[in-house]
Amino acid sequence: QVRLVESGGGSVQAGGSLRLSCTTSKYTYTMGWFRQAPGKEREGVAALYGGGGSSVEYADSVKGRFTISKDNTVNRLTLQMNTLKPEDTAMYYCAASTRWVPSPLQPDYDYWGQGTQVTVSS
Repeated sequence: QVRLVESGGGSVQAGGSLRLSCTTSKYTYTMGWFRQAPGKEREGVAALYGGGGSSVEYADSVKGRFTISKDNTVNRLTLQMNTLKPEDTAMYYCAASTRWVPSPLQPDYDYWGQGTQVTVSS
């Protein structure tokens, strides 16, 4: 069993920045951030995998604005979100698996965080 604890999020004006963090109780091979807005399906935002966390993937909607990174010394995943837009408003979830997830932007993960709200106003 892996526990995930998220932090960060909040409210910001368009163009602003926020940082989300997710700490796991042990090492996980694949990790990702997902978001879900009211009435919409959960979508993958960014994912990171590999022994050194060297492989990353981003949804087209966030490329160039969001950066995912991981500190394996403390099992912490971070999502730096810049140039935020109102359409980024959603509940953001951290996800993790101890195995390789073939399509890391799909919600095929074994463990999930409780979610943290991000609200971007225009």
